[in-house]
Amino acid sequence: METWNGVYQLESELKWEPAGEGVVRQIMGYDGQLMIVKVKFTKGSVGMMHKHYHSQATYVASGKFELTIGDEKKVLGAGDGYYVAPDVLHGCVCLEEGILIDTFSPHRADFVK
Repeated sequence: METWNGVYQLESELKWEPAGEGVVRQIMGYDGQLMIVKVKFTKGSVGMMHKHYHSQATYVASGKFELTIGDEKKVLGAGDGYYVAPDVLHGCVCLEEGILIDTFSPHRADFVK
């Protein structure tokens, strides 16, 4: 398994991969400690409730999403962000087509093929 994917990541050279119905992701930069992933949602698509041992910070690049983190729900739009502590159940519903920029620490080895 690669432990990093180089100094530069050019969007036009990176593939999109399926990440659920109406959801695709593009793996951007990573090493063993950090990863950034672009996730594109169509309206009505769902980021299923899940949890993982990674810390996650996410920036809403576009669109509108209803987030559930633990027991709290909140609607976020472009320019907003959120943090998910390790092992906290979370997910989202896309209210308006958009893109989330996820960061993980350490990197999501399960995303790297």
